[in-house]
Amino acid sequence: MKEIINTHRAPKPIGPYSQAVVAGGFVFCSGQIGIDPETNQLVKSSIADETRQVLMNLKAIVEAAGSSLENAVRATVYLTSLEYFKEMNEVYREFFPTAPPSRATVEVSNLAMGARVEIDLIAAIK
Repeated sequence: MKEIINTHRAPKPIGPYSQAVVAGGFVFCSGQIGIDPETNQLVKSSIADETRQVLMNLKAIVEAAGSSLENAVRATVYLTSLEYFKEMNEVYREFFPTAPPSRATVEVSNLAMGARVEIDLIAAIK
C-alpha cells in the first residue's frame, strides 16, 4: 500500500507526479527545485538561496509525511554546474549538521524552469 503526500507548504508539482509517496516505512520525495510555494516562482538570487528553498520544500514534505530531515537516509543532488558544489554544500550542511544521509551529486545539462539545483530525498518514517 502507498500513501500520496501533498502539502501546501511546498510547491505544487509541475507535472504528473506527487510531492512524495509513503511506502514500506519510507517517504520517497520527488525532486524539488527552489520554487517558493507562496509565490510559485523560482528563487534565483543565488545558488545558496535556491538550495535553501529546495531544502525547505523537502523539509515541509517529509514533515507532512510524518518524518523529518533527521530521518533522511538518501539524497541525490543535481547541479547544472559543479562550480556550485561548494556553495550548495554549505547550505546543505545547515540542514544536515550531524549524521547526514548518503548522497550522490551529479552535474546535469538542464533542470526544469531554469533551476540550477534539484534534490530528491528518501527518509525513514519512525
